[in-house]
Amino acid sequence: MDNLIFLLNGILIAFEPINLLAAFSGAIMGLLVGAIPGIGSLAGTALLLPLTFKMDPTSAIIMLSALYYSNMYGGSFSAILLNIPGDSPAVMTALDGHPLAKQGKAGKALFIAIVSSFVGGMIGIVLLSILGPILSNVGLLFGPVEMTSLYIFALTSIGWLLGEHPIKGLIMTMLGVLLATVGVDAHLGQARFTFNNVNLLSGISFIPLVIGSFGLSQVFETINSGNKATELEIKKITLKESMLSKTEMKTIAPVAVRSGLLGTFVGLLPGSGATAAAFISYIFQSKVSKEPGSFGKGNIEGLAAAEAANNAASIGSFAPMLTLGIPGSGTSAILLGGLMMWGLRPGPLLFTESPDFVWGLIGSMYIGNIICLFVATLCVPFLMNILKVPKQIMIPVITIISVVGTYSVNNSMFDVFLMIGVGMSAYALNLAKYPLAPMLLAFVLTPRLETSIRQSFDIGKSDMFIFIQKPISLGLLICTVIFIFAPIVIKIIKKKQKG
Repeated sequence: MDNLIFLLNGILIAFEPINLLAAFSGAIMGLLVGAIPGIGSLAGTALLLPLTFKMDPTSAIIMLSALYYSNMYGGSFSAILLNIPGDSPAVMTALDGHPLAKQGKAGKALFIAIVSSFVGGMIGIVLLSILGPILSNVGLLFGPVEMTSLYIFALTSIGWLLGEHPIKGLIMTMLGVLLATVGVDAHLGQARFTFNNVNLLSGISFIPLVIGSFGLSQVFETINSGNKATELEIKKITLKESMLSKTEMKTIAPVAVRSGLLGTFVGLLPGSGATAAAFISYIFQSKVSKEPGSFGKGNIEGLAAAEAANNAASIGSFAPMLTLGIPGSGTSAILLGGLMMWGLRPGPLLFTESPDFVWGLIGSMYIGNIICLFVATLCVPFLMNILKVPKQIMIPVITIISVVGTYSVNNSMFDVFLMIGVGMSAYALNLAKYPLAPMLLAFVLTPRLETSIRQSFDIGKSDMFIFIQKPISLGLLICTVIFIFAPIVIKIIKKKQKG
């Protein structure tokens, strides 16, 4: 009951004109930042933080947090329409979102992404309002040992998840692991696989890799396909036809709720973030779906799962940040620095020492999520016109976006050349039917896995049995073994049944 009173007071604080303007401004900037490849919520929040130094702390955190969760909405736009994920969580969105756009269902894909993001975000906000301090304690159960087992489970499932040929998926997963090890070892300070190139000392940047894999390879594919039938099909689509039917709403509603709950939980785990949440929710949905073979080919359940999870995770990461001072993602780490800069102490006492600040922030999330839903929906008719642009114009536009987005990250022409090389390689791999998503997901998860493994060995004094001594870690490893051998056992059983 006390939490409800505090929440109502927080909503009243959020409705103050200055805070309402902050939420609206943050939501609009987040949509734009998310839709532009190469920026992302991390860079967007970092660039905006200095502008909030002289603002009221409550208004400042409302603006920055609105930019964070609205970025998840915006990332789906370019992923669906151009096959260029605006940020790493949108990689999973592109898997089914862009195939839907190719099928002439770009409007439906955008509506599914927007509605699922709203549902996932609302679930995360409600859970944060009711169970904030309790949820943060759940996240504390996952230390380096448990996180290592979780990442091992995720990596072993990638190859089986995507593509018609699991072996090819596993090969691409291993390629992603290898690419992630390039650069200076953060623990030993030794250069790995840099070939004496100073540009590789800091490793391969994710942005050139993802833009080359999805954006530039799409340019090469469009040049060689000459698919005029798709353009004609898209031009016939109206906004009314893009609205979701009752059947489609019934299909994605339970998916969005499940993924919202799962995404919130993953968001609590330190270092996981929205990318891991989208990926894990996508895996889970592919296993419980009645049509697992259609994932990656335009399945609305896969799109809904990814979008609901990444939005929920972005909200869930606020629980450990506010109650324990532990950031759940890179963006929340910047927000944590902002809290300290404003003289606030994140921790268990923050809810009692600064209730107006905390509950004003939570109350603003309800308003900000509704603003994102409203503005994103209004953008759909405009966004659909992007697909009507002739490919003679679209190809140079996508190319320019890819080059500018890549260069803007580090102001490095090396990244641009790397992106071009990745794009050419990705196009060749697509022709050979090697899935690219396993490579990118392994690339994202491997650094976190490496850090967790080293921390685990430090804790256990190099004892490998530490991974089976922890109950949660043991359970995850058992699931990993089952996941690896389950397809083989199922094939054997089916052969015996046929015999």
